[in-house]
Amino acid sequence: MRVRTLAVGLMVGGLALTACGKEGTPGDAGGATPPPQDVATNVTVAGSPTFDQMKQRGKVIIGVKEDQPGLGYKDPTTGKYSGFDIEIANLVAAKLGFKPDQIEYKAVASAGREAAIANGNVDYYVGTYTINAKRKEQISFAGPYFTAGQDLLVRKDNTDITGKDTLKGKKVCSVTGSTPIQRVREQNLTEPGNIVELQNYSQCVTQLDQKQVDAVTTDDAILKGYAAQEQNKFKVVGKTFSEEPYGIGLPKTDKAFKDKVTEVLQTALDDGTWQKIYDSTLGKSGSPATKPVLDKS
Repeated sequence: MRVRTLAVGLMVGGLALTACGKEGTPGDAGGATPPPQDVATNVTVAGSPTFDQMKQRGKVIIGVKEDQPGLGYKDPTTGKYSGFDIEIANLVAAKLGFKPDQIEYKAVASAGREAAIANGNVDYYVGTYTINAKRKEQISFAGPYFTAGQDLLVRKDNTDITGKDTLKGKKVCSVTGSTPIQRVREQNLTEPGNIVELQNYSQCVTQLDQKQVDAVTTDDAILKGYAAQEQNKFKVVGKTFSEEPYGIGLPKTDKAFKDKVTEVLQTALDDGTWQKIYDSTLGKSGSPATKPVLDKS
């Protein structure tokens, strides 16, 4: 199996983030289309150096993931980005006054996110980015705009792993610098020598398929995407064992920019836009949406 083919098939054959998911992809006859975002005009964000830089540049640079079907995925054939996180990123850009042709996506691996934001390589980051205290030492967050939970992906014929308490002696893979792999290490769920860290989740899934690792761990939304597409090969096991509040990563000292992005998210939650975005992406899993409560501190 080639995981790239898997991911393409997920978007073409039907985005199903659970085994009983609904068929259809964004824009096709069988699925909901992401809502068009009305571009705001005459936007100002007083006192925000980040916004000033974006306006002077004439475009917004958004840090994203590109290997997570249903969340942040780049089609290798068309080069187009799609998914829930991408649509949230597009919403923010539109409400800041930027048209689609003024958006540049920059794929940044988990381990490089704080540096990319702090160094100004991206204006903001939207990509399954868990809000936590350690990251807040370097950057700021707006959100959470979604809450996921950590889970485990194993081979279909595996009967040894049924949850986090059965990982001892098993090789567990996740992305370098990610919250899930840190939790595996901190909770001593398996031995240090059995922890495998790679640059992206598709590499972990490839190793799982090739029996080089026993489990892949990350947020359930990501894992169910892979399991749904390859139902004869993979399954998600156990109960989620964390809460992962996803936030939009922002420069640490730009409070004016954070307040504006928070305002955009709150409006989307209130007027139904957030729900429409969910329904057109992750909602195709058949799982109902749970609206987050924004932290406005």
